[in-house]
Amino acid sequence: MAKSEAGRPVTPDVSHVRGPDTPPLRDETIGQALSAAAARWPEREALVSVHQNIRWTYKELNDKAEALAAGLLALGLARGDRVGIWAPNCAEWTLTQFATAKAGIILVNINPAYRLSELEYTLNKVGVKALIAPERFKTSEYVEMVETLAPEIAKSTGELASAKLPHLKHVIQIGGTPRTGWRAFDDISGLAGEAERKAVAALADELDCRDAINIQFTSGTTGLPKGATLSHHNILNNGFMVGRSIGLKEGDRLCIPVPLYHCFGMVMGNLGCLTHGATMVYPADAFDPLAVLQAVEKERCTGLYGVPTMFIAELGHPDFAKFDLSSLRTGCMAGSPCPVEVMKQVISRMHMRDVTIAYGMTETSPVSFQTGEGDPLERRVSTIGRVQPHLECRIVDLDGKTVPCGEPGELCTRGYSVMIGYWDDKEKTAEAVDAEGWMHTGDLATIDAEGYGNIVGRLKDMVIRGGENVYPREIEEYLYRHPKIEDVAVVGVPDPKYGEEICAWVKLKPGESATEEEIKAFCKGQIAHYKVPRYVRFVPEFPMTVTGKVQKFQIRDAMIAELKLDVAKTA
Repeated sequence: MAKSEAGRPVTPDVSHVRGPDTPPLRDETIGQALSAAAARWPEREALVSVHQNIRWTYKELNDKAEALAAGLLALGLARGDRVGIWAPNCAEWTLTQFATAKAGIILVNINPAYRLSELEYTLNKVGVKALIAPERFKTSEYVEMVETLAPEIAKSTGELASAKLPHLKHVIQIGGTPRTGWRAFDDISGLAGEAERKAVAALADELDCRDAINIQFTSGTTGLPKGATLSHHNILNNGFMVGRSIGLKEGDRLCIPVPLYHCFGMVMGNLGCLTHGATMVYPADAFDPLAVLQAVEKERCTGLYGVPTMFIAELGHPDFAKFDLSSLRTGCMAGSPCPVEVMKQVISRMHMRDVTIAYGMTETSPVSFQTGEGDPLERRVSTIGRVQPHLECRIVDLDGKTVPCGEPGELCTRGYSVMIGYWDDKEKTAEAVDAEGWMHTGDLATIDAEGYGNIVGRLKDMVIRGGENVYPREIEEYLYRHPKIEDVAVVGVPDPKYGEEICAWVKLKPGESATEEEIKAFCKGQIAHYKVPRYVRFVPEFPMTVTGKVQKFQIRDAMIAELKLDVAKTA
């Protein structure tokens, strides 16, 4: 095979591309990378959490991470154990990310929007031994929800013993009113003695960069989330490569309004900054367009991340014109397809001349395609760019054969970024990653003769709502629990704000009646708010194929017609 250059096709006229071999991959752990950053840029700001009024230099962040790592060991946690963090964006989240990495403890990202059934499943699936959470956030009473699942906490002294959460031994509270049975986050570092501090220092050399260090749950078509397991090598290098693609450099200040529990925040954001000597700037605990505009101006941010809906909200804010955004230069838009017009406005009105588009998935750490600073404007607004360094991508047909350039098929990715696998699920891992190491994304894509990719659809019926991947089957599985529901079909329908919204067609059991509000109420508090159907319709039958499969495209088309919705077009 001919060697490709800058993500160009491996062989002419075939949809198979390979990224360049430079720069070399980093062969270090996240903990080692932080120590190196602290030695190189000790006084440079590493983290600014605007809403918390927190500013830490790289030296301070490294010192705090080592102290917290030692404290976690003092609790009895050990290399390979799982610690869950269930919290919005905050300095404690990032501190936990780096502390667990230094201790060799696997960080489990829990979506702040999760409710009881999702939380219970997640904690038990991967055997979370310690859970870190704030008292509350927005409508989520985190402490109360955990205590609902584990009422034993209130009487616990020392290690927890819970019937529903048998693996969970420690609950750690960020801020708020102290609760019986909970340890204060700020007290954990103080538990460590000399032995634990020495153990952390020893682990710096003992840990392997290919060890599992992070589990991120991604919704599964089976109805249950799957724990994508990622290594230091996976995510540190991907953060580095993404940062490089946006031209991130020493002294840059990156505004990160995207959630930390997602790869966009903790990998592309945090690890991108770490590997380039830039500053992580959190404007708020959750996305707020005004807070973003204020933070960019006040902190003189040079880069900004977001999903398209975030940029749309910022551009559309009534006070947008009042803010000086001239410090901005670069950034990244990812999570769902970006309308061409929005991209052009981001470049012209927000000064982000070097902004990029990125594509990927949690299972690939996440980014595999990205536009670059040197790409022509037309390519930057109408494609997902070219394959990242050290990665290989191809488009295959239903028989697994690589298709000619320009023809659609399933996008597959191979290389350093592909996950270790789904936690404790060999079957699902084998379905996703084939024997040759190709991750089958489920996305329909094309690759042109110059190596530029485009996403044209999805093999599965996944819905992307405001940057959140939602698998209808997961919502269907939950709604099947409703005593009145006989059958249900969930689809995504176009929405001007979120890109797509959730619609459920419900077939009730004979003799039953229900209201739209009743079905929504059944979901609230049990599944994440963005999974709760916006539209509920009661129908006697579903459109079916002759083989008995629901024709979801017909449901979608019917809703588009009923609601008179506009279908957004991207180039």
